[in-house]
Amino acid sequence: MSLTLSSARSAGTPRNTRRTLGRLAVAACSLSLLATLSPAASAVTTASATSASTAKHDGGKSGGTSGREYKRVGYFTQWGVYGRNFQVKDLDTSGQAAKLSHINYAFGNVNAEGKCFTGNVAGEADAWADYARPLDAAGSVDGVADTAEQPLAGNFNQLRELKAKHPGLKVLISLGGWSWSTHFSDAARTPASRKALVSSCIDLYIKGNLPVDGTRGGAGAAAGLFDGVDIDWEWPGSAGDTDTVYRPEDKRNFTALVHEFRTQLDAYAKSQAPRGKKAKHYDLSAFVPAAPAKIDAGFDIPRIMRDFDFVNLQGYDFHVSGEATTSQQSALYAARGDFSVDQTVRDWERRGAPARKLVVGLPFYGQGWTGVTGGGDGLGQPAAAPAPGVWAPGSEDYKVLKGLAASGAYKVHRDVKNGSAWLFDGTTLWTYDDPQVLRAKTAYIRHKGLGGAMVWSMDGDTANGELTTAIDRGLSGR
Repeated sequence: MSLTLSSARSAGTPRNTRRTLGRLAVAACSLSLLATLSPAASAVTTASATSASTAKHDGGKSGGTSGREYKRVGYFTQWGVYGRNFQVKDLDTSGQAAKLSHINYAFGNVNAEGKCFTGNVAGEADAWADYARPLDAAGSVDGVADTAEQPLAGNFNQLRELKAKHPGLKVLISLGGWSWSTHFSDAARTPASRKALVSSCIDLYIKGNLPVDGTRGGAGAAAGLFDGVDIDWEWPGSAGDTDTVYRPEDKRNFTALVHEFRTQLDAYAKSQAPRGKKAKHYDLSAFVPAAPAKIDAGFDIPRIMRDFDFVNLQGYDFHVSGEATTSQQSALYAARGDFSVDQTVRDWERRGAPARKLVVGLPFYGQGWTGVTGGGDGLGQPAAAPAPGVWAPGSEDYKVLKGLAASGAYKVHRDVKNGSAWLFDGTTLWTYDDPQVLRAKTAYIRHKGLGGAMVWSMDGDTANGELTTAIDRGLSGR
């Protein structure tokens, strides 16, 4: 993505409005609700209630993953340090960092020459935020102010400090996004171009060879910061943002690109391993779509899943505020023919993806409409326009929506059977995930033996990390 709001996509297709402008806890569900749940949902809730009575905080070891810890992936947005004033330190003070396994730094860009790059280019790269911007003592994770001479500052240095404070936390560089997928198709067309792209990304982020920017940057300035790569090409073989190139051969080329990343990451790790020591493993993941047409157009699932450690499933933007009728944006279950988390999981499994490598995407924001007519609870009714939002029309952070719910001006509505919630004041409707919805979703993840949960994005949570805590407790069986 660039510093513009993601545009809407064709009607009837899930959209990823992962914002670029200043932009869940298995506990036993009340047994009194079981009679109202669908059979599948009832099974999930029953399993949750059974395990919750004895489960400890075991990192997900007591669930369907047979001793394997669940991934807890949170996207941190480069631009959030500006208008939203959401800093890396906030991940620590909110308690979020201690409840994550991975932070995906969004985003790195690919230029027209097919190389990973950074710099200070409006709408294209922001080296100032990445590694040049100095932080004072109050804004630093370790409480020490940056100096003018140190080669690494900005978000990168703060992430390094965060990792030092939370051993085991991994940081991945996420490449692309909605607005910055422009040149992926060109860069992935030939063996030579794929090799060059991957080599440039490893040089810049894994080796940490940053461009010199005054006293910042230089060879190895960010070495050891990033623990892998997250590919966010939206979408191979299908239309994305207005300037994003796509081709029918993208599916084949994406498969080859993923394999090139795995090959070069493994080779670099082996070259750096001390004699007699096991080489570091660099994680390789991707953000992948919910729409079956987009899956089939761009993803050879049996092949790519050999190289990916896990993939983050689009679990939101099933319906968006640009549509003329209100609907759920992230429901766990939905009627046949509509999008849902469960349908997305089943679509990926049916095509050959192992459940243990599927990480479910969860939104820390809501989609909203205003000018809603038709009465009732507002869902499935005509709407005039996207609802006003702090950072963009039709989109609002959970922390704001929680305030609306507490104000009394909006009524909270729930579809317990299908795992969704929304706010409605008679005119304006917001569909979103709250802790109660996240309890159902994390129970589902455990019941299905999936890989874990992913969040877009961390800056939408409350100051005390309410949603992040709900995810952690749910995946831990508490």
